[in-house]
Amino acid sequence: MIQDALRHLSPVWNRYTDIVAERGEGCYLFDQDGTRYLDFSSGIGVTNTGHCHPRVVEAIREQAGRLLHGQANIALHPRMLELIEELIPIMPQGLDGFFFSNSGSEAVEGALKLARAATARPNIIVFQGSFHGRTVGTMSLSTSKTIYRAGYQPLMPGVFVAPYPYAYRYGWPSERTVEWCLEELRFLLQTQTAPEETAALLIEPVLGEGGYVVPPSGFLEGVRQICDEHSILLIVDEVQSGFGRTSRWFAHEHFGVRPDIMIVAKGLASGLPLSGVIAPMELMERWKPGSHGGTYGGNALACAAAIETIRVIREEELLQNAQALGEQLMSGLRHLQERYPRIGDVRGLGLMIAAEFTAPQNKPDVETSKAVLHSCLEQGLILLTCGPWDNTIRFIPPLVVSEEQIEQALEIFEHGLAKAAG
Repeated sequence: MIQDALRHLSPVWNRYTDIVAERGEGCYLFDQDGTRYLDFSSGIGVTNTGHCHPRVVEAIREQAGRLLHGQANIALHPRMLELIEELIPIMPQGLDGFFFSNSGSEAVEGALKLARAATARPNIIVFQGSFHGRTVGTMSLSTSKTIYRAGYQPLMPGVFVAPYPYAYRYGWPSERTVEWCLEELRFLLQTQTAPEETAALLIEPVLGEGGYVVPPSGFLEGVRQICDEHSILLIVDEVQSGFGRTSRWFAHEHFGVRPDIMIVAKGLASGLPLSGVIAPMELMERWKPGSHGGTYGGNALACAAAIETIRVIREEELLQNAQALGEQLMSGLRHLQERYPRIGDVRGLGLMIAAEFTAPQNKPDVETSKAVLHSCLEQGLILLTCGPWDNTIRFIPPLVVSEEQIEQALEIFEHGLAKAAG
């Protein structure tokens, strides 16, 4: 019966596995036969508190008996207001205005509209390798792969692309890469979109789908300075990197910069659909009432899950766990890199870590990355690829992961490397 239903799923969903998950617990998924998988995908960075964290589940159950849906234009509900109270202490200074929606793409669209409305400027600068979604507006902003936008032309106008400091790909030292990328950004403002017609720069503080690239020190600071010089808004997309993923609440904290607008989703509600656009109220007040909205944004169940998610991350010290276990994972991968030269680069922050595979002449090694990925799945470890060529394997375990589970994942990964090496 299930196999028959599978034939009716649109093939546009490109599935990594054929697993039909019956249940989840912590870092594990279980299929209908009871086979256990160590899930180092976290539903693409969503289940930061682990699958079905008991406290989050109980918060959802309790809310389900009270109110399922209260539409924000008609009747506010207490969980949305309580969520704001939980969020304010962890927000960047001055970001005290909130708009909730359902997905990362929706939040990106909202942030774009807010920036244009607040500045009365039309254009947006994004960065090479970015991924911001698959709606018509957001795919116009995404440059991590052509698959996300090919065949859907014409795309939204007013979008300009600046280089991201992917030092490993360029083969340059970090300092030179940062200097060149900032110079190119200034050149873009001189030659393609004038500052006075540029509403915002939209950036991922760590590239997600584009390859888990961490910008070298000085880059985000330089971007912030350029924005300040020209009164351009800095929008930081923390959809994948937020809520403890990099061992800080938000990845931009590693670089000491303050966004003007921040976008959040994924890990916010531990698996329930919830996203947000967060900005100073002074900006929010320039957004004409009724010009943006949504039926399900800030759903009561999702807000209840998000409140408990934040409390779990704080009270169970998951930021600290992400730091410590991230160091263990990074160290283990770098030791494997010494033995398997096809691993060209290991990079990341906290538990947002990747290994990029490189063939001779510095060509992307897609064959090895795919072979290792499939071998790991056969051994019960779920990993994902990313990057323009899918030659980068990313490790995004739940933040509740243990030392033993990290060690198990490294052992499985090493077995996959040995098998791929022949």
